[in-house]
Amino acid sequence: MRHSGGRHGGNAVEIFMGDRIGARRGRLRRRRSIRPVALVVAAVVVSGVLSGCSPDAGGGGHRKGGAFTVDVTERLDAAVADAIGRSGASGAVVGVWADGTGEWEAAPGTTTIGGTEAMSTEMRFRIGTNTTAMTCTVLLRLVEEGTVALDDPVATYLGRLVGVGDITLGQLCQNTSSLAGQDTEQTAQFVNNPTRSWPALELVSNGLSAPRTGAPGGTWVQSSTGIVLLGMALEQATGKDWRALYRQYIFNPLNLDDTSFPAADDLQIPGAHPQGYATQRSTDGQPNCEIMLDDTELSISMTGVAGGVVSTLADMRTWADVLAVGSVLGPASVEVQWSTVAQDANAPAWRRYGLGAEQLGPLRGRAGAIPGFISATLSDPAGGLTVVVALNNSTAGGNFALALARQLAAIATPATAAGTDREPLTLPWSEDAARADLEAGTVCPVPAAAAG
Repeated sequence: MRHSGGRHGGNAVEIFMGDRIGARRGRLRRRRSIRPVALVVAAVVVSGVLSGCSPDAGGGGHRKGGAFTVDVTERLDAAVADAIGRSGASGAVVGVWADGTGEWEAAPGTTTIGGTEAMSTEMRFRIGTNTTAMTCTVLLRLVEEGTVALDDPVATYLGRLVGVGDITLGQLCQNTSSLAGQDTEQTAQFVNNPTRSWPALELVSNGLSAPRTGAPGGTWVQSSTGIVLLGMALEQATGKDWRALYRQYIFNPLNLDDTSFPAADDLQIPGAHPQGYATQRSTDGQPNCEIMLDDTELSISMTGVAGGVVSTLADMRTWADVLAVGSVLGPASVEVQWSTVAQDANAPAWRRYGLGAEQLGPLRGRAGAIPGFISATLSDPAGGLTVVVALNNSTAGGNFALALARQLAAIATPATAAGTDREPLTLPWSEDAARADLEAGTVCPVPAAAAG
């Protein structure tokens, strides 16, 4: 595997070049043996899920840190209670872990709006577009094995699909493919009719028919359609479906036993879980706050590998840390995943995008949204802090969950260096600034009396 430094202006997708030989590169690459960097990955997985964890680490390689102070705990509790009210959710599942110094897990609220069954930290929830980071990590593993390359045109694997010849696999993961995001009418259909089955080709065709946002490799525009297209291409490249790919490269190596990728016709969330809610949407995207829909039963075909995974707090804690550190990838792949580009003009300078995930100041993670649920993860690659949040109302969107995660991180940050020789984290936002973003993201703050 070659890693060229900045030959194309430093774009992460373009500097990571896989070996290839002309037009025959797809076939030849599949016949190559696994490259040396993949052997590094294997050694990492065998020796432990999280690099740098002590042998006596408890619970998936994490050191126990006791409880936060009463003041910190009360502020964390208050922040989540405020977010539940602002989001219109009935409850939340949250965790904050300052490695070796303090930890806090909570599941306030009830599983249903107006219900009496308490939430639990063991419950499963849909992680939405947090799935994208897993999908792009699988892509990088396939690059390490020589199955594909980031600069492979999509047409290498989907030759009959019109309009994709100038888009590469890496651009799809970095949201620089020039494909537009989902339009408001389609988003409304997902919310209002969650059990409908969506063929991947239909989703992709809708995206390809929309005007391009520019030339491939240029402007960043979030596009779940692009991730669905990537999923189709990688199935063709490997001859495997995504349930098998996730198990091989993510779920099994990390022992994510409570994490799954349901079949398109499996509408249920396995195991104990809260109901998932969303405000009815008009075709122009406007919410009707008088009508709250129960979107718990849902076909993940609406998002596929962009947002279909189901998980738990404990598994998402493990995944957040693995994503930040790059534990399942070789060093070259980690460098590429976290070679970031600027997001849209409204994003602050400290928020940048890698391959399927975000760099937010010193933290790495992702926001997740799918009808019924929003979630977010943040983790310090130096091992100081991890935050996971999930709320069971998707109306406010994934950035709302990310703002809550940022607020919790700001509250816990002073504890990250307590009793250690580690420098305290310096975040480019304050607790008040994150709370202000929550307030700005509030859509329908009062839960409906009953679900439709």
